[in-house]
Amino acid sequence: MRNINWTELSFGYVKADYNVRSYYCEGKWSDLEITNSEQIPMHMSATCLHYGQEVFEGLKAFRGKDKKIRIFRMRENALRMQFSARGILMPEFPVDMFEKAIITVINKNERFVPPYESGAALYIRPLLIGMSAQVGVKAASEYLFVVFVMPVGPYFKEGFKATSVGIFRAYDRAAPLGTGAYKVGGNYAASLVAGEIAYEKGYSAVLYLDAKEKKYIDECGPANFFGIKSNTYITPKSSSILSSITNKSLMQLADSIGMKVERRQIPIEELITLEEAGMCGTAAVISPIYRIDDVDKNQSYIFSKDGKPGPISIKLYNKLKAIQYGDEEDKFGWVTIVGK
Repeated sequence: MRNINWTELSFGYVKADYNVRSYYCEGKWSDLEITNSEQIPMHMSATCLHYGQEVFEGLKAFRGKDKKIRIFRMRENALRMQFSARGILMPEFPVDMFEKAIITVINKNERFVPPYESGAALYIRPLLIGMSAQVGVKAASEYLFVVFVMPVGPYFKEGFKATSVGIFRAYDRAAPLGTGAYKVGGNYAASLVAGEIAYEKGYSAVLYLDAKEKKYIDECGPANFFGIKSNTYITPKSSSILSSITNKSLMQLADSIGMKVERRQIPIEELITLEEAGMCGTAAVISPIYRIDDVDKNQSYIFSKDGKPGPISIKLYNKLKAIQYGDEEDKFGWVTIVGK
């Protein structure tokens, strides 16, 4: 194993020792297999390549001060993967097998779990793809589930620092009644062009509006959106938004500290009333937003005069991280401890 500078890790691929797989054939899943191969042999006409039959997940494991490894909300990821699979006509991977695969891949790659206080975590990527060789537009009959891991740093290079995001009205991430609520690769492919334009203009991400009316906040390309005002945590409600497990956790945390929680449509005009704003997701955790530019309308919304995260964002971020690392009691039953 090469020496890893844990504190300088970016959010990128790092080769670990093993991954875990299961194959679906003739209506059933195979026993879990452990392999050190990074390759997936597949036919050139596999349905995942031609018709987008692919869903994936992302979750993290953390090493605490007590040296124990904690997986955050593993079952929620298993259930969301099943939801995504149903959405594009794929067989559901069983929850118990999912959890066993996650624990197995962590145990086999335990040396890649970053140390406590390094600012890094072990990122876990489960993947489910259609493998049948066919050219007709229909669901596959054979599938592969694979889960691999890598140590990662923050998703946004700024880490927990406020950034700016841009609204580009010429682009949509997902259509109403489409696949926006599912964690499928096509949604991310649809965000690449707008994302590249945003990066070139100095923004950390794109904030998408609803595709139908362009009146309401939808979500950021890689994360959900939330706003804070009058001691209320507000996050968009839409059929085209991926249900973020981090956002769900933040809503519960906000409620636990006496805040009101609202999941509803957020008109773009309401941005001017927000005291704080941010993006949230497994990879980013919380990425505070200090400014949103509605580029086509030449309108800016400022949430931080000094460019620093707001007090409630800081409080929620610290509480969530404390639970993930075992520094605070897990009153919600979110954490699974690996090993003893």
